[in-house]
Amino acid sequence: MWRAAHTPEGPSTVRIQRLPGLRAVEVKGWGSGADWMLEQAPDMLGAADTTAQEFTPADPRISTLWRRHPHWRVPRTGLVMEALLGAVIEQKVTGHEAWLGWRRLLCRFGSPAPGPGAERGMRCPPSSETLTGIPSWEWLRCHIDPARSQTIVRAARRAAGLERTLDLAPADVEAKLTSVPGIGVWTAAEIRQRAHGDCDAVSFGDYHVASHIGWALTGHEISDSQLEELLAPHQPHRYRVQHLVTSHLSGRPRRGPRMAPRRHLPR
Repeated sequence: MWRAAHTPEGPSTVRIQRLPGLRAVEVKGWGSGADWMLEQAPDMLGAADTTAQEFTPADPRISTLWRRHPHWRVPRTGLVMEALLGAVIEQKVTGHEAWLGWRRLLCRFGSPAPGPGAERGMRCPPSSETLTGIPSWEWLRCHIDPARSQTIVRAARRAAGLERTLDLAPADVEAKLTSVPGIGVWTAAEIRQRAHGDCDAVSFGDYHVASHIGWALTGHEISDSQLEELLAPHQPHRYRVQHLVTSHLSGRPRRGPRMAPRRHLPR
């Protein structure tokens, strides 16, 4: 797996390769941020998720899933603004539109990934300083509307403080993130899952998660409040349950076409 990132020490490309015969993983890095990424690599691969061994599912179906996937761990990238940027772009749009916005933003304002990453066409996400200088019309050309772009810019102006949330308790992290206008419970949970490796951060407010878990575990659609009640016995592993269920159990049957992307933004 290849990954490009903008770290606190600069851009970096890393290559993560399994060595099955040795039961090991080899990580190699390039760029000014390579040392940072190499130091972060164990956590990025789930080593920081030390509570997984304590997980005792309360539901027999989840127990079965956990027996089948006992080595899965919640990764921790340590890159809050990177996670925030992706999560905000995903707010209230289709997956197709979110990926289009991410791709255009990286192509227009990201930087070429160091070393062999550039040869592979990879791009590092824009720095916080770059994000704050992008004009409104350029955000629209990236298919990112004002509600989302303004949230990103506000967060980028507070990037240093948000990056320091890595050492805070989960409740304090959520409070800090949601103090940025435009970041709610769903976005904060998505950031905590990716950057902080929080195994209890549930994506409440997601368009699909509650219905998927409801259908998988109860046979019918449920609300966010019902999801909170359903997952309560699994604290502090509720995101672990969310991932296991949405990745390996069938959710609500699809009865129609996917939601079409919006057409009013510049091409």
